[in-house]
Formats: sequence, structure tokens, C-alpha cells
Amino acid sequence: MKNVTITMDDAVAEWVRVEAAKRGSSVSRLLGEWLAEKMRQEDAYAQAMREALGFESWGASSGPYVPRETLFRR
Repeated sequence: MKNVTITMDDAVAEWVRVEAAKRGSSVSRLLGEWLAEKMRQEDAYAQAMREALGFESWGASSGPYVPRETLFRR
């Protein structure tokens, strides 16, 4: 584990101290958990985006599209 020093407004520091106390945790552990969760969300989003962009449609045509008039000819 790495030790990191952060700078924040006094109001933010007070709020995070209260949040940590409510959860029975330290500020350091709480922030570490929040950052780890953010990292997992970002990784999951990036993976989903890669999969979506790599998706190839089923039945994709290798040639030009059929003209609209041909499709709806009566």
C-alpha cells in the first residue's frame, strides 16, 4: 500500500471525517474504498464500450444497401 497526502477544503475534510465515523472507518480507508469502487466502475465502462464498438451486426451486408424503392415496390 502507498501513503498519499491529499489537500482539501476544511468543509470537505470535516464532512469526510463525519462520514468515516458513521461507517466506523478511517478517512484513509473510506477514501481508498471510494477510489477503488470508482476504478472498478471506470474499468467496467471501458470494457463495455470496447465490446459495444467491436460488435458486428448479424446479417451485415457485404454489398450496397437495397434501394428503398425496391424494398417497398408493390
